[in-house]
Amino acid sequence: MLTKQMPNLKVPTLGLLENWSQFSWLVLVNAFVGAMIGLERSILPELAEKEFGLAVKSAILSFIVVFGFTKAITNYFAGRWSDIWGRKNILILGWISAIPVPFLLMWAPNWTWILVANFFLGVSQGLTWSTTVIMKIDLVGSNRRGLAMGLNEFAGYFAVAASALATGYLASRYGLRPEPFLLGIGYVFIGLLLSIFIIRETKEFVSHETLAIISKERNLSAKEIFLRTTFNDKNLSSITQAGFVNNLNDGMVWGLYPILYAMKGLSLEQIGWLAAVYPATWGLLQLVTGHLSDIWGRKIFIVWGMWIQAVGILITIYSNDFFG
Repeated sequence: MLTKQMPNLKVPTLGLLENWSQFSWLVLVNAFVGAMIGLERSILPELAEKEFGLAVKSAILSFIVVFGFTKAITNYFAGRWSDIWGRKNILILGWISAIPVPFLLMWAPNWTWILVANFFLGVSQGLTWSTTVIMKIDLVGSNRRGLAMGLNEFAGYFAVAASALATGYLASRYGLRPEPFLLGIGYVFIGLLLSIFIIRETKEFVSHETLAIISKERNLSAKEIFLRTTFNDKNLSSITQAGFVNNLNDGMVWGLYPILYAMKGLSLEQIGWLAAVYPATWGLLQLVTGHLSDIWGRKIFIVWGMWIQAVGILITIYSNDFFG
């Protein structure tokens, strides 16, 4: 019965060039998604010590724990929800979730409210970043997924860098609050408007591919998908493990590096530059590695990426000046 319906299904045209306009708008939207993370990248640990008197590092890093768990859980549901309610609706919901973030960061009278802000930020990032990835992959099809992912990550992480640099500069000139977080109001406003009025639904682009898969293999439950990607499938579980380590290190960099830089005597402006160099490099290289992964495969970049990351962490630990 399913195969009889497939010939009548209108198949959208897939490809980057064929859908360049909508793809470009999605790249721009994800830049604002990344910029929201950049708000906190260089100054939040400093804010914890200077304004809230948190000396215990575990307490300072609690904002990353709240953000990480919230984003992880939201990520888990974002894909399934976008299949049910549409990608665009989930993207808009993600931006609505971000509305309280800059206001809470500017107003928060104690550290608990900073954690509340990061709860909303985690929900927003889980919905918006995941959905923009899905929508780009919808548009380009299976042959250019690496390139689509690379362009998405380039926009997001380069914006993280620019935002971190901007907030570090503003904090060094005007203080830790409220000026640096005023940028967040603009990010949310523009991102939400673009998502409502410019971005179009892309779910239909992948519908025919989904039908072809379902016709060959039964539809897996959420539990079966979780077990396969995390434990049962050797390739998928190793990729999941690599992603876990990568994000674990990213969380460490986000929370501990600004504290380490301050202990080395660096200024807020210098900390802002260092907080920007890391995601800027990440984003720029995605333009190359994303495309090449479609040609050479993904594994080589995962393996070498892990080794290079380890070397970078060691260099940072044992460096005592800005250049190092």
